[in-house]
Amino acid sequence: EKVEITGAAGAGMVEVTLTGKFELRGLRIDPTLLKPDEVEILEDLITAAHNDAKKKVEAHVAEEMGKLTGGIELPAGFKLPF
Repeated sequence: EKVEITGAAGAGMVEVTLTGKFELRGLRIDPTLLKPDEVEILEDLITAAHNDAKKKVEAHVAEEMGKLTGGIELPAGFKLPF
């Protein structure tokens, strides 16, 4: 919950920051992308940056859970805390 992880797209032109609970904490857009004729590109980059951040949060959570469980694999769908 306290962890913030940033994902990026477009060589860092768009960055999205999520918490460990996938709450959006920040969005940074390079001003050069703010052109009316490039709205679709910007939308795609925001989506890609969000997905990148989400994957990084999931990887971080899995790593931390591995530390807590001593490397024991939990059954699929099993979530802590209960």
